[in-house]
Amino acid sequence: MQSLRRVWEHLEEGFIAFLLAAMTLVTFVYVMLNNIYTLFFALADKWAWSSSFFNALGDGTMTWAQDMTWSVALTKAMFGWLIFFGISYGVRTAGHLGVDALVRLTPRRVQRLLGMLACLCCLAYAGLFMVASYKWVSAVLAAGIGAEDLDHFGLEVGHIALIVPIGFALVLIRYLEIFYRLFTHRQVGLGLADEAGEASKLAGSHEERD
Repeated sequence: MQSLRRVWEHLEEGFIAFLLAAMTLVTFVYVMLNNIYTLFFALADKWAWSSSFFNALGDGTMTWAQDMTWSVALTKAMFGWLIFFGISYGVRTAGHLGVDALVRLTPRRVQRLLGMLACLCCLAYAGLFMVASYKWVSAVLAAGIGAEDLDHFGLEVGHIALIVPIGFALVLIRYLEIFYRLFTHRQVGLGLADEAGEASKLAGSHEERD
């Protein structure tokens, strides 16, 4: 049970790490293939006795590079998934910025009530977009539109767009967790990032070093 809880708590960052690694790997291979075949052709021109060998390597590498035109489309799709996993990850880790200078001037009880009100607005926003995006994705899937440069793998636009309702569903769940903590007095506000506070800490650390 504890392992499942840890998986749930770190769900977004696990997918984010996977997507970043996959994007980096695909881009690296594509760039390497697009640059290394010129090296093989240059070696074939320099060493005539092995020109057939290096020409064969150059031709094969160039063919692989030309066949990997799908890599750009795949990277774009993974970047879209990265964004929507990042939204819920930001909610969980208090990474989103907010303007709460006036709210912090109020008593803690008022801050908690305002936090609950703001959380309800966020829940309504996430729920609205989750339902609307689900209907949109359902229509796109029904249309069966193939994804650009990825359709020969059987991928459709609807498959890529699935992350939109999934992402907003994760955001909805994360805000439900925050609302529960607010309701049970375990939290005061939404848990927003304090950019000014972080800047002050950094400035203080620099002054101590000096």
